[in-house]
Amino acid sequence: MTLTVPVRTKVTWKFDDAVAHTVKANDGSFSSPPMKSGQTFSYTFTKAGKFPYICSIHQYMTGTITVS
Repeated sequence: MTLTVPVRTKVTWKFDDAVAHTVKANDGSFSSPPMKSGQTFSYTFTKAGKFPYICSIHQYMTGTITVS
């Protein structure tokens, strides 16, 4: 998944799966604990750049947030 947002945007991931998932930035700037269905994780992007992320449990699940 990819998403482009302006600086100072709060992005929220909502987990809707029966198994746990995480959101972890490749550069370490954000990281969620394992989250299950109905839980959310939010992060506010304060600088421009590309922020690839991964589910540390299911490493084939990836995405990128582009902040401009």
